[in-house]
Amino acid sequence: MEVSVFGSSQMGRTDLCYRELNLCFPNNCNSTRILSRKADRIWFGQGTMWRKAGLRLALRAVQSEPVRSDRVSLRTSTKPRSLDKVRIFVGLPLDSVSECNTVNHARAIAVGLKALKLLGVEGVELPVWWGISEKEAMGKYNWSGYLLIADMVQKAGLKLHITLCFHASAQPKISLPEWVSRIGDSQPGIFYADRSGQYYKDCLSLAVDDLPVLDGKTPIQVYQKFCENFKSSFSSFMGSTITGISMGLGPEGELRYPSTRGQSKRSKLLGAGEFQCYDQNMLGLLKQHAEANGKSLWGLGGPHDVPRYDESPNSNNFFRDNGGSWESPYGDFFLSWYSSLLLSHGDRLLSLASSTFSDAAVEVCGKVPVLHPWYKTQSHPSELTAGFYNTNNRDGYEAVAEMFAKNSCKLIVPGMDLSDDHQPQGSLSSPELLLAQIRRACRNHGVGISGQNSSVSGVPGGFEQIKKNLSGENVVDLFTYQRMGAFFFSPEHFPSFTEFVRSLNQPAWHSDDLPFEEEELSSASSESEMHMQVA
Repeated sequence: MEVSVFGSSQMGRTDLCYRELNLCFPNNCNSTRILSRKADRIWFGQGTMWRKAGLRLALRAVQSEPVRSDRVSLRTSTKPRSLDKVRIFVGLPLDSVSECNTVNHARAIAVGLKALKLLGVEGVELPVWWGISEKEAMGKYNWSGYLLIADMVQKAGLKLHITLCFHASAQPKISLPEWVSRIGDSQPGIFYADRSGQYYKDCLSLAVDDLPVLDGKTPIQVYQKFCENFKSSFSSFMGSTITGISMGLGPEGELRYPSTRGQSKRSKLLGAGEFQCYDQNMLGLLKQHAEANGKSLWGLGGPHDVPRYDESPNSNNFFRDNGGSWESPYGDFFLSWYSSLLLSHGDRLLSLASSTFSDAAVEVCGKVPVLHPWYKTQSHPSELTAGFYNTNNRDGYEAVAEMFAKNSCKLIVPGMDLSDDHQPQGSLSSPELLLAQIRRACRNHGVGISGQNSSVSGVPGGFEQIKKNLSGENVVDLFTYQRMGAFFFSPEHFPSFTEFVRSLNQPAWHSDDLPFEEEELSSASSESEMHMQVA
């Protein structure tokens, strides 16, 4: 079995051959079993990330020549000078490390790393889960699987960006640490709750940050020890292979409340979401805040005139454009309090990460969501329920950028593949305007931006929209494409990704790399395929 990947003048005349690659996966609790082996290809089935998929790697080594696309003229291709400086990373599978702390898809990941290196990608991003690394007991850490991947990345000559995940994942299923879940079973108040009393058990409520609810320790103290142990355990990689650390800030790692958790995936239009202020600790903080401001009756709970998760913002009075309660003195009181708690939470965690890794020669980052549904309304309800007090007459992102600047942290912005033209009719959505607002706030406070896409499954015109965002104001110097897996390496996707990367890191073409005649090029390109194909 052989590999060849094309895409830059540096490798254009290099023979690339990896013979007899053994793509068998480790024997662990999420192991992959080989279904069949034939000559130069292997079929295999696997669990978790690529479940129900039979993947075929057809890898060929030949004298590489540039791949020609009907959409791109190599002879006349030009791009903004700023794009030359964009560093491209690719996210590794969310379940790269199993609950047994072994590496899932190890051989496939190894081949993928080689392909990315040859393509000119600078590095990969690896999610490190709290529920796997500190699974059994507080202070009992196991980094073995993650250390193996760090070593694989180092040997592949790539950089590594680490995302510290203090939340759980539904797909693939990754839980909070077992000892934390046991505490939550007896003390559900450590989790967020909505007005129906439903708890969100995928991360801890920010209201318990400084409360000794975890066997006598506060969550901040536990996160601190986790970060310190990670730093010491990976000391040989810090600053060389590991160049960035993202601090998990909430649901799905983002700085926000889990306001959309009750929304139906079948609905084409997203509702406004719901406020998450009904766990006992959030209610206690609200009561204290109301009494301190002489408004004790305002501290009994969240707004009463708000819609449910899936309902239109205009189905009740709070978010209405004209005369909605959000504009009233009570609305300002509640929204200011609700958003200030989120900012304080982000400040605590970024300060913790910044101080812990200050001498490790790495970039420290945090992720902010792009909550674009209903952005063209006056109240911006999707942002309000998530904790961003951003309306048509109030900029809620200046304070966010100021908080990131205070902690010398970079801001990760997802959704750079989204455009206004492809949003559902009636959603009053504008990812482009919201992204421009976030970038403006970052520019005002000197905060660097790292970009991400919304989904590897792709959106119409996604790659072109990414390039547009990468070359605009506040030039983004790092972009992480999410995420490696079966579809990422499929014939339907990987050629487009290859072309995208080449358009960013190929400033000029050598004369020897100019395209051959059509019939010669067709013959060469037929042997230049590197794909993982869904059976």
